[in-house]
This record gives sequence, structure tokens and C-alpha cells, in this order.
Amino acid sequence: MSRVGKHPVAIPDGTEVRYEGAVLSATGKLGELSFPVSEELVEVRLDDGRITVRPRDESKQSRAMWGTTRALAQNIVTGVSQGFARNLEITGVGYRAEVRDRVLVLSLGYSHPVEFPIPEGIEIVCQRPTAISVSGADRQRVGQVAAEIRAWRKPEPYKGKGVRYEGEYVFRKEGKKK
Repeated sequence: MSRVGKHPVAIPDGTEVRYEGAVLSATGKLGELSFPVSEELVEVRLDDGRITVRPRDESKQSRAMWGTTRALAQNIVTGVSQGFARNLEITGVGYRAEVRDRVLVLSLGYSHPVEFPIPEGIEIVCQRPTAISVSGADRQRVGQVAAEIRAWRKPEPYKGKGVRYEGEYVFRKEGKKK
């Protein structure tokens, strides 16, 4: 039994959810998101401010898609009403970031600054030169953009320099001994 799938998704005020033609879509203050639903595997119902997902049969694939569909529904409803954010920290002497004209400019110890164009639907803010906040309505895209920024200079285990997620633990190694 799916522990995730059996809980209904609450639809907050100011959010409109539609289910038509095997596509579940939500519209809210932060935009519109949608995803295709596998109708042959799961059944989706909209009733009194809730989205309920049930498996069509007891097959393994149907039961797997039950929890997945419910989680995706929760993500689009939360995304259009509240949004998602990932925070990154930059550690290292001379490492910094700034936003210029929809381009994130990173100084990460290379001979040149790294210019990362900010995709549509994503907002990037640098509160400090060593703190980056990636936010948007689509949870997958926010996480993907944060991962792409982190990939430019992953934290290394000896001095801990690099770009890391906020609160990420970097396993530190002991250096050479004489």
C-alpha cells in the first residue's frame, strides 16, 4: 500500500486545478503547471478542494504510479501557490557570485568568470556574494538549475572549497602527513 498515494492533496485558496484529457493542470499566483497522467494505471478525482489518486488495479506498475502521481500533483499545487527554493553557499577565497541582466556571473577560481544564463521561470537572487537563492514554481527545474550551478565547482574534501547546498555536509579528509 502506498504511504504517499493514500493521502489526498489539498488545494489551497487562490489555486485552480483542472483535470481534462489525461492532463492535470494547476493555475495559481506563480503561474501554471501541468503534467500528463497515466490513465491506464491510476484514477484521479477532483472533489471538494482535494485531489484523490487511486490505482486502477493491483499491478506493481499501477501501485508504483499511484504514489508518483500523487507526489507530482502535490508538487504542481505547491509550486503555483508557494513556489520552491534551493539555497546555495559558496566557500573559498575569492569565490563569489552576482546577477547581471538575467545572467549569473560566478567567480570560482577559473581564469575567467563563469556566466550562467538564468532560464525562463526561474529566479536567482544573490543575498551576499557567497549566497545564491534559486526559486521558481517548478520543483524539478529549480533543483536542476541548482545542480547545474553546483556542478561548476563541487565542494572538494580537503579544504571544503566550492559551491554547496545550504546545510550540505562535506566529508573532510585529512591532508598529507610529513
